[in-house]
Amino acid sequence: MTAPISRFPVPESIHDLPEDIRDAILAVQEKAGFVPNVFLMLAHRPAEFRAFFAYHDALMERESDTLTKAEKEMIVVATSARNRCLYCVVAHGALVRIYGKDPLLADQVAINHRTAPISERHRTMLDFAMYCGLEVGELTDEWEERLTAAGFTRDDIWDIGAITAFFGLSNRLVTLTGTPPNEEFYLMGRVPREKN
Repeated sequence: MTAPISRFPVPESIHDLPEDIRDAILAVQEKAGFVPNVFLMLAHRPAEFRAFFAYHDALMERESDTLTKAEKEMIVVATSARNRCLYCVVAHGALVRIYGKDPLLADQVAINHRTAPISERHRTMLDFAMYCGLEVGELTDEWEERLTAAGFTRDDIWDIGAITAFFGLSNRLVTLTGTPPNEEFYLMGRVPREKN
């Protein structure tokens, strides 16, 4: 039995959606080979879909000063695990495995970044992300010194905090709606992709 995508309405067909949203969904389907459930869940509210993915892309697709795509995804996995968001841990864990070229890293970071076999830079980054997501999150002189010593710029520090904040929103929406991760995400980066 397949779990429902959302406790709220989802489009019966993507052809019922506004053209820009339909095009966005078709583009991700072509790239990934499937439609991530979060796209269909958010299509329930087109204006929010547009705003969500605009901010997502502004954070996750832009070139950061030093943050790599794998590091950005590690932030998502570590903080989403603490927020108990299965969807984001599984979906973004797949991206950590792919970008980091390590089939074990995402699970280790999700369980406990403090014991995961990661660099001191990554530990500092994830310590700060946890502080932003679970505590006050104020950039103090002490935090800035620690992050700068680890090689992060002020723009990187903004990125770490903004990614944490954005995915806190994402975690809560996915939890609210009961949206499960697509089964495809579980094997991505673990099993070689079939070439056509």
